[in-house]
Amino acid sequence: MIFPRVPNIQGLLAFEALARHRNVTQAADELFITPSAVSHRIRQIEEQLKFKLFVRKDFSLTPEGEAYLKRVREALTILQVTEPLGPMGNRTTLRLAVTPTFARQMLMPRLALFRYAYPEIDLVLQVSIPLFNVVSQETDLEVRFGQGPFADRESVHLMSDHVTPACSPNYLNEVGGLAGFDQDDIVTRSLMIHSELEPWETWFDHCGLDKQRLKTTAKFNDLGLLYDAAAAGLGVCLVRSRLGSAWLESGRLIRLSDHVIPATNHHYLCWKPGVAERWECAAFIEWFTTEMRQLAE
Repeated sequence: MIFPRVPNIQGLLAFEALARHRNVTQAADELFITPSAVSHRIRQIEEQLKFKLFVRKDFSLTPEGEAYLKRVREALTILQVTEPLGPMGNRTTLRLAVTPTFARQMLMPRLALFRYAYPEIDLVLQVSIPLFNVVSQETDLEVRFGQGPFADRESVHLMSDHVTPACSPNYLNEVGGLAGFDQDDIVTRSLMIHSELEPWETWFDHCGLDKQRLKTTAKFNDLGLLYDAAAAGLGVCLVRSRLGSAWLESGRLIRLSDHVIPATNHHYLCWKPGVAERWECAAFIEWFTTEMRQLAE
């Protein structure tokens, strides 16, 4: 037997808890999820039912909501649901493209939190090429690296950063006297590792260095590889304070200057117009932008 437009059990639990508490935070605490997860599950139910459940200002029930709440509580009683359930009911898939280093350093350490808040969303991740915005398959959302905004996408800013010269302890011991990395004679006797994602010209302009001395020994199209190469002793790179924090905090890379300058490119979460109207996409956009904002604070 097919039951059309039946919300999943987690959505029904969120509805019942919010109707009882009339407070999103208290409902979220009871269900061990985030307040935004409660809001998105209510939105999903309303989209399925085609009517509003709550008066948004004080979370009092609409007449339709009151009638539906009675039926939901009767159903939950029959099912003997007394605590939040694991993943079940209607599942949905969210496809996300992410640049490699950002995925490893910023997204992956936090991904379990999203899965815990939205166990009914199956994530499919693929790698995108920074600046070129190339993906192998169609996606719902995409983390782009560049200067934004992007003409073909709606977007929200995720992260800005600062850069400073850095190298490995071994390379510093080998060459010596690289403090500041802001003099032409220092630059001349140093090996510089380059990436189009982090052009050295920004540092040279900041320090008033002679660009004729800008000679690089190796080039990389991924910032993580750039940092790994510098950590292996290949030379000096421009490292990002936030994206490269794992290399800096572990001591694999050592700052050569006390100064930092704004990075040229930024990270954005992007999507085609209309995609954010889907509840699972809206849920990820709100969750991830909140995570990144809290990280910046």
